[in-house]
Amino acid sequence: MKNSLCFIGGSGLYDLEFLNNIEYLNLSSSMGNPSDNIIKGTFQGNQIFFLSRHGKGHKLSPSSINYRANIDCLKQCNVTDIISLSAVGSLKENLYPGTFVIIDQFIDRTINRKKSFFDEGIVAHVPMAKPVSQVLMDASKKILSDLNYPYSYGGTYLAMEGPQFSTYAESNLYRKINCDVIGMTNMPEAKLAREAEIRYCSISMVTDYDCWHSEHDSVDLSLLIKTLNDNVDKSKNFIKDFSDYYYKNINFSDDNTSTILDTSIITPRDSWDINKEKQLKNILRRFKDK
Repeated sequence: MKNSLCFIGGSGLYDLEFLNNIEYLNLSSSMGNPSDNIIKGTFQGNQIFFLSRHGKGHKLSPSSINYRANIDCLKQCNVTDIISLSAVGSLKENLYPGTFVIIDQFIDRTINRKKSFFDEGIVAHVPMAKPVSQVLMDASKKILSDLNYPYSYGGTYLAMEGPQFSTYAESNLYRKINCDVIGMTNMPEAKLAREAEIRYCSISMVTDYDCWHSEHDSVDLSLLIKTLNDNVDKSKNFIKDFSDYYYKNINFSDDNTSTILDTSIITPRDSWDINKEKQLKNILRRFKDK
């Protein structure tokens, strides 16, 4: 399958006005509607998809996002690679506001979300030991370095339920277990992308120090928004340069994400629930003729 790139934009990133030949795809899923229309466009001749995670106008809280519908609809678009851009709080002194963190691990503390396509009827257990694509991480590192933006290569993202920010005790607990940043949206997004056989990479943009810091003992929303807006401008430069590099230099020959379900589905093919198979027709598309 031809490689196809999508950026999912978090808080503050709702559109890519620099794209050409823009189409707004009003797609739906058997699991509901995505956060917004999926934008399809081109930049320097390269096709790019974009989805606003919270929807234009930021109308969806982290717990209200239909993550399954988002990933299913991106699968309909034949997206093979997702770059997730999200605003986060820092849990480390050296990860100051304005820093980009290339995430390599997650701890999922969300409790109210549908986290799998394979809940019943067809059971699958995808490996999550390495939840992000090393190739996409390395490409992100190169672009951020070339842009001379402050970044950290590798980091653990603590996904909390939200929409409230952390208590002081929670913030310090997450620091004690060596988490680097805290956010509300990358889980179950990363898990569902893996189940859909889509490579995933998370770029976390630090907006604040959460509430653990002695000089920042509460999250100042006005300061957060200012830093957020600065990060958004930088993220658009990142998207432009990353997309150009992606279509010229990416090699996924050693990555097996695109066929991960071959060794993850435990339910025998002749025992698949017919209704479940229909519901997952996009996720299981390549199994149709097997």
